[in-house]
Amino acid sequence: MSSAPPTPPPQPSAASPAAAPQIPQQSFSLRHWFRNLHPIAKGAFVVVLILLAVVWYIFTGRVTTDDAQVDCHITAIAPQVPGYVVDLLINDNTPVKLGDLLVQVDPREYEAEVEQAKANLDFAEAQANSAKIQIGLTRETTTQSTSGAVHQKESDAADYAMSQAQLEQSATANLQVAEANVAAKRATNDRAQSDLARYTPLLGTDDVSKYQFDAVDATARVAKSDLAAAEQQLSAAQQAVLIARANAHSAQARVSRSESQFKETKAREQQVPIAEASYKSALATVERAKATLQQAELNLAYTHITAPITGQVTQKSVDLGQYVSPGQLLFTIVPLDQVYITANFKETQLENVAPGQKVRIHVDTYREEFEGRVDSIAGAAGSRQALLPPQNATGNFIKVVQRIPVKILVEPNKNPNLVLRPGMNVEATIYTRSR
Repeated sequence: MSSAPPTPPPQPSAASPAAAPQIPQQSFSLRHWFRNLHPIAKGAFVVVLILLAVVWYIFTGRVTTDDAQVDCHITAIAPQVPGYVVDLLINDNTPVKLGDLLVQVDPREYEAEVEQAKANLDFAEAQANSAKIQIGLTRETTTQSTSGAVHQKESDAADYAMSQAQLEQSATANLQVAEANVAAKRATNDRAQSDLARYTPLLGTDDVSKYQFDAVDATARVAKSDLAAAEQQLSAAQQAVLIARANAHSAQARVSRSESQFKETKAREQQVPIAEASYKSALATVERAKATLQQAELNLAYTHITAPITGQVTQKSVDLGQYVSPGQLLFTIVPLDQVYITANFKETQLENVAPGQKVRIHVDTYREEFEGRVDSIAGAAGSRQALLPPQNATGNFIKVVQRIPVKILVEPNKNPNLVLRPGMNVEATIYTRSR
């Protein structure tokens, strides 16, 4: 099958000499160019594209900084009690374990204080026991005394009432009867004496008989004797009144005394709360003595300076025989098994950084690399945590990219000789995409 001959391009005519010659137009595209490449060139081009994609993926999924150091929480060791160092069990850079005895301060003074505190505690406890017993003794004594005083008061009041009754009886009935009897006997005696006086001259004249005179004389003597007896009874009655009055006064005095004793025993009842207060005070003294003993035992324990953590001794500044004071720095302990990395990243690098991401750590000291994980990101930039933070509102402001600390936990290395020490410079690379 024959094809038609191609049509020749139009020729410029002589009639239009000013017409410009036309250049043929050729279309160009990347696909057309790629198709016209040699197969080896095509393969090389594809490989280069893949490598570029891999490099882009790798280097856009990580952030790196060389402003990073090994860090840890270093423990400073200082004594809590003063004294002379009598035993020093460490030296510079000595490894220690938790609970190891490191420094021994002279304990003799503190042992004496403990013994003294124990003696004071025993004395305070003895006083407390005595005060406790005194409470019961005081309560029983005052109760019995008050009861006895009440009974004595009642008995004395009864005696006083009886003495008053006796006084009334002696002063009224007995005394009045005796006085009336004396008056009657005196009247009888007066009449008998008058009769005797009349009969005496008549006896001489024989106007009366001897018998009559003797009768009158006898009657006069009887009347005189009766009067004397009545006067004696009156005197006895008067003495009885005086005795009854004295007894009444004595009974009244006993009543007053028993009243005073009763008030005194009632006042002694206040000794019970006083004894209870003394017991409470003694208990407080016991507690104070216990606290003093605990403090003395603590001070004695403080003479044994032990390692609070496991690590390595550094900055040793204490020697045997040296006098140390509370708060004086003796040495520090670096926990080499608890180190971490503090990496200061630019603020423009932390967009995709998050806790838990893997970290590759290159230590300048060693050729091997360590693995780690992001623990946390600081809450402020390092400049804000400085002693004198910058003040951007004081004049001309220059924008400076800030660095924010990132804490990185280091995973244990299998080689025990590769020890990370605080202050070492490292280079930290955080993989912001999971690998």
